[in-house]
Amino acid sequence: MNISEDSRPSPLIIGLLAGETSGDNLGAPLIREIKRRFPGARFVGVGGPAMIAEGMESWIDIDRLSVNGFVDPLKRLPELIHTLFMLRTRMLAEKPACFVGVDFNFFNLLLEGMLKRGGLKTVHYVSPTIWAWRAGRIKNIARNVDLMLTLYPFETRVYEENGVGVRFVGHPKAHEIDLLSGIEDKPRARQRFDLGEADEVVAILPGSRGSEVGYSGPDFLRAASLMQEIKPGIKFLVPAANERRRIQIEKLASRLLPGPALRVIEGHSREVMTAADVVLVNSGTATLEAMLLKKPMVMSYRLGGLTYALVSRMVKTRFFALPNILAGRLLVPEFIQDSATPSSLSEAVLSMFDEAKQRQLRAEFDIIHRLLRIDSESEAADAILDLCGVNDVSA
Repeated sequence: MNISEDSRPSPLIIGLLAGETSGDNLGAPLIREIKRRFPGARFVGVGGPAMIAEGMESWIDIDRLSVNGFVDPLKRLPELIHTLFMLRTRMLAEKPACFVGVDFNFFNLLLEGMLKRGGLKTVHYVSPTIWAWRAGRIKNIARNVDLMLTLYPFETRVYEENGVGVRFVGHPKAHEIDLLSGIEDKPRARQRFDLGEADEVVAILPGSRGSEVGYSGPDFLRAASLMQEIKPGIKFLVPAANERRRIQIEKLASRLLPGPALRVIEGHSREVMTAADVVLVNSGTATLEAMLLKKPMVMSYRLGGLTYALVSRMVKTRFFALPNILAGRLLVPEFIQDSATPSSLSEAVLSMFDEAKQRQLRAEFDIIHRLLRIDSESEAADAILDLCGVNDVSA
């Protein structure tokens, strides 16, 4: 007896939306893992080059969703609203088993709410920082999201307390970076930057945005100048996120730290940190990468005065550096706003050259690295397919 085409099971369809490069990089291995289990699965929505390379059917160019600062979203609001409603209509017509919004919080949470009200199951991959500020967002998330996938274990509690399905899936970078790569790859990284084995090297990461470099860059470079007075042979490497940041940093350095001790390198931030003995870093995910590379670090962050006055009233976290947040205690020095003086930064960085302190930090960082080092795409795929209510054909 022949089975007609109409009686054949429909392929699994998963809706996804990534609105920026970081989400595209998370979405691609997730697609690859689900395809391994369901070779005929379709993935529809919006993705970038990495997701498209894995077979994503992207309905629009990911760049159409990207916005910068405060003015750009206002200017592009009509287009973004039109795109939001178009995606809702098309996604509901496709009727995927579930929809996965990858990061890109504001837009995806709006779309997830629309789709959930339309009868679709919704997943949000990468928790907003409600544990740090604007905790009131949890009520909106609970209305719009069936399942939250978190990168850090401490993030699950707030969702459990508010009745939102949640799964800790680990951080992809913790799996991507080997436990010993920051130590074993150090000689090779130093060769790339023409550094000697005995050189004392500080990696300076003032941020990837122009505003971050503008606020923190002078503090960092003045601190480097003070370090140079104490250790005349010390060397500094500064990775720039792009050409504009490189030019901006070089202009600052020509005024604040002229001479051959400092080199600005476009890109290669991981290699720069690998080559360094100590890292002076702006707040953000760079602190996570420095920790995974087992690098002693000093974290600092500065905002404009008015912005800091507003934001500081909403922030409820005790710590700002991710290693400290993950440990629940102060592992690495933090200097925020007015405490981020060149002298305090210089003193803290130089203290990190102490070998006993470095050994202790490496041991602490290794514990956290192992906690985060799980197969993120496999864990995420398990959670999503459980929500979809489908069986794993590869099992």
